[in-house]
Order: sequence, then C-alpha cells, then structure tokens
Amino acid sequence: MPDASNAILYYEADRTQVAITELTNQGDHMDFRGTSQLWSGAAGFTPTVTPNGIYDGGAIIPAVSGSDDVIDIAECRAYLAGVLTTISADTDVAIGRPTVSNYVIYSIQVTAGGAFSAVKGTEGSAFSTTRAAAGGPPLVLADSVELGWVKLSAQASAAITTSEIKQVIGTSQERYDYPQWSVKYSNVSSGSLGYAGIDFYTALPLIHTGVVPKDVYATWYEPAFVEIVDAYDFVPPATTISVNTTEVYGRVKGGKTQSLGAGSFNAHLSDGVSDNILRHQNLNIWFKFYPNRLNAPYLLTQGYMVQTGSFPASGNISAAFSIAAETQGSNVYA
Repeated sequence: MPDASNAILYYEADRTQVAITELTNQGDHMDFRGTSQLWSGAAGFTPTVTPNGIYDGGAIIPAVSGSDDVIDIAECRAYLAGVLTTISADTDVAIGRPTVSNYVIYSIQVTAGGAFSAVKGTEGSAFSTTRAAAGGPPLVLADSVELGWVKLSAQASAAITTSEIKQVIGTSQERYDYPQWSVKYSNVSSGSLGYAGIDFYTALPLIHTGVVPKDVYATWYEPAFVEIVDAYDFVPPATTISVNTTEVYGRVKGGKTQSLGAGSFNAHLSDGVSDNILRHQNLNIWFKFYPNRLNAPYLLTQGYMVQTGSFPASGNISAAFSIAAETQGSNVYA
C-alpha cells in the first residue's frame, strides 16, 4: 500500500513583486491573465488591478465663456497603462459642427499622453448607438479612455447645452472599476496549472480601435516557497456534502448542503517562537504538498494559517496548524 512517508510540504515564505504588467485577454473579453502561475493573497501583498479608465473627476459642461461650439472639461484622474494620471482642466475645447448631415457624436477621450481629445464620429441622418456607424460614436483610440460624448443635431453654430453632453458609465464613459472583476490567484484546468489573473463579471465592450476592449493592467506578488521541515499529517481543505431530510405528506424529501472544511497539518518546531513559519500566522498564503517528493503531482491550496503551539516538558516542541481556505485546493499533475 502506498503511503506518504516520502512526502514534502511547502509554504509561501516570501514573495517578489512583479512590475505593472498588461494582462492577456483569453478571447472571451472576461478572462485576463498575467505572467505568473500564482498570485499571493497575503495581507499587504494582494494584487492591484488597474484597467484603463476614469478614476474620478472630468465633468464636461457647456463653456463658461458662453462661446459657440466649445466645452469645458474639469480636471480628472485616470488609470493609463497601470498608472494613476492627472489630466489638467481645459476650457473652450472645440467641437466642430456637422457639415454634410445633421447628426454627429464626438467622443471626448483621455489620450495615452494624459490629455483631452475630441474625436469626431461619422455624420449621419440620425443618431446611432453603433460604434463607427453613421450618426454613432467613434471607436475609442488605442490606449485612450472615453470620458463622455457630445451629441450635435444641427449644422448651425450655437452654444453647446447640457442636454447634448452624455457621461453614462458603461455607455459613454469608461471607468477603471466597471465592470467589476474577481481575482483568480491561480488557474488550474484538467490538472494543469496556468497563469493567475482576473475574471470580469461581464465581458468588456469592444469599443476601441480594432474592435477590441480596453487594456487591463495589474501588479502582484509572486510567492516563494520553503519546505516545512518535520511536517506530518497533512490534510487538505475539502468540500463536504450533507443530506438533510424533511418528512412531507406521503414521502420524505431530501436536500443537499455543502461546506468547505479547513485543512491541517502538524510540525515540529525549533523553539515555537522565532520559527519563520509563525511569522505568517493569520495570513492567506499558499501551500504545496507532494505525496512523493520525487514525483511531479502535488496538491495546491491557499488559506489563512493559524496555529496552536505545544511545549511539553519532554519531547518535541510542536504546533498544530489549520488552513482556512476560501476555495477547495487543486490537484496539479500535468
């Protein structure tokens, strides 16, 4: 019968920061991944995700000067290539009237260089919501983000009004935090460990030049692993299923509930005080467990580590550790 006498257990003992990196779209415009297989979730070392988009400010208003065909734009901050950038306020920004048809939409954008730009759409006989269509908004330039629209419906010069200005998040304005996302600290599929990243709750709109979504950036910490010497009795976090029954008229009806149990392990310690692993108590850290240290397959799990030490008068100083995980661990073998 096989046993785990040759097993080895590793824990996340340190981490290295990865510089701001553009995440790679996996094709569904929701799943974006970095260049590391694992991201640390330890407090103080969690990922910082910064999709291109408006952070705050940037109100577009009719020009205070009262001049025709111009707007004023307030100072704003936007994430551009992962950097929070301040764009100074601008006044009397020119918005050209349509010259052939009566309807045109201007996209007010923040460029990669940190400036405001008014990008003209295609003129049409009516407004459209379709990007790059006649009467519709133009595509957002590469590496730029959209702040709002100005919709004009006449060729004659006039002061631009509040009703012609639109700044609706998700329609005419790109915010960095919309749509929201969840962090995937690892990606394991069919036993193969891919790259960590994020999943947006809804697909990013394809509104940029080339009919692509906005760029997404992140910085994270990549964990470094150290062996837990003299560890034993490792139990991975696992989902348990319970069936509850209720007697109803004429029959018994069952219902299923699931719960995620904590993992655990024990280890002998040096003095139970200064051991490095104890410095990671209450942190959400990674663990790797190889049932056979000479073979490739291992169990990968992440959870909050807590411990209870034992200091016998005779025998080894030791501790019982538990791993409170938010998700069940993964089997990695490919």
